[in-house]
Amino acid sequence: MTRDKPIGALRVVLGDQVSPEIAALEGLDPRHDVVLMAEVTEECTYVPYHLKKIVLVLSAMRHFARALAARGVRVRYVTLDDPANTGSLRGEVQRAMAALRPRRVVTTEPGEYRVLQDMRGWAEGVEIRTDTRFVSSIADFRRWAARRQGLRMEFFYRDMRRRTGLLMTPDGEPEGGRWNFDHENRKRLPQSVAVPEAMGFAPDDATREVVELVRRRFTNGFGELDGFRFPVTAKDARAGLEDFIARRLPGFGDWQDAMHSGQPVLFHAVISPALNLGLLDPLAVCRAVEAAWRSGHVALNAAEGFIRQIIGWREYVRGIYWLRMPEYGALNALDATLALPEFYWSGRTEMACIRQVVQQTRGDAYAHHIQRLMVTGNFALLAGLHPDAVDEWYLSVYADAYQWVEMPNTRGMALFADGGVLGSKPYAASGAYINRMSDYCRGCAYDVKDAVGAKACPFNFLYWDFIARHAERFASNVRMSMPLRNWARMPEERRAAIRARAAAFLAELEAGGGATCSIA
Repeated sequence: MTRDKPIGALRVVLGDQVSPEIAALEGLDPRHDVVLMAEVTEECTYVPYHLKKIVLVLSAMRHFARALAARGVRVRYVTLDDPANTGSLRGEVQRAMAALRPRRVVTTEPGEYRVLQDMRGWAEGVEIRTDTRFVSSIADFRRWAARRQGLRMEFFYRDMRRRTGLLMTPDGEPEGGRWNFDHENRKRLPQSVAVPEAMGFAPDDATREVVELVRRRFTNGFGELDGFRFPVTAKDARAGLEDFIARRLPGFGDWQDAMHSGQPVLFHAVISPALNLGLLDPLAVCRAVEAAWRSGHVALNAAEGFIRQIIGWREYVRGIYWLRMPEYGALNALDATLALPEFYWSGRTEMACIRQVVQQTRGDAYAHHIQRLMVTGNFALLAGLHPDAVDEWYLSVYADAYQWVEMPNTRGMALFADGGVLGSKPYAASGAYINRMSDYCRGCAYDVKDAVGAKACPFNFLYWDFIARHAERFASNVRMSMPLRNWARMPEERRAAIRARAAAFLAELEAGGGATCSIA
């Protein structure tokens, strides 16, 4: 697209900003402005992304660009296989500027610190607008944090409830008399409960074109490409949300922490990929869930637990990310050094829980929050895997992963690498937790009730070894007092056997070397 006269504004929309309400499009003049969207190799290969993640983003971009064009908006769309493609977002912005000579460049703040730094160098005076898709702006969170000595999600969440009015009584009290029903949301899934199948979306012609492009272009990519089912339009994303509310939200409260073989979704919404792309509005999602409770369709613990994930946790981790970057990305408070084992990519391990979660991740680019936190994240914490490697893995393998949401969940919640910025204690657990919340331990090669034998569950001896390694560090943490006391009460002979078993296992893990996944 070229013009003899300069255009008004070049409005740059990123791949995870496919929302007609995105700030960069506010005030758009179809007569004089041009929207730039570009598929670039630099962003597709920043980490070895799951092939389905690449398809999801590129397909959503193409559908969004077509929707804009149908409204009469002029779109300069650069495909990945365009011979003139520079391969970088900055290169495409500057190429468009040279061709169109815009009077100004307008965009929306990105979800990654590195991209923000790059944006500031796109053009002199580039206008970077606040991302209004979030309930709390970065500036809002900074103001909230500045008033507090310590940062905890629970208090932020309460403020967000008051601010939005979600699940609040007319006199300003939380519905049900409590802010949090988390203790009611930790049930193991009974065998007798039937789990509704989650709605999937068959690829249309445009998505199939992207699938084939990705298949040709990224021959060494991670994950399975067949069976793509994510929504790539706002219409389909809303249909998926409605299906969740109608059929799975009623069971979400009781069983949101459960894990079960052959059930990757259970009662979860699987809307995070669409939500993080901009296909759904978070506040509208929460109001729809609240309406389901007020109508009597779901119990309060289901509605509250879900809404807390959106206006509480999701908004909170974004605030922490932008408050603490770039230093946050280098934190390693527990001095973890071990390389990422190969089985994080392949799933080839005798640990049944790790195998199931990784194989599911390879196939679906999805795992729910307990699988991420208490299986792969818990193992990484206990074994002392280096935060950089674990951070990159989580960013790579999940369709909903963008650094603003992935990094605090990884470094903060899963690994405690931030030393307590995000949460007050490490989420460390032995095999007993996994056995209690799943059926993964049935038929596993390891014995979940053993901590020292030849077939002892690695989560057991690694858990106690983790407690022992960091006993001095955790001595002042009241939330760690019980496991520290239990460790101290163990007979010396048993403690020595546990630590010897852990040392042998970790030495074998280290001898195997680290593993990476390349992407062409």
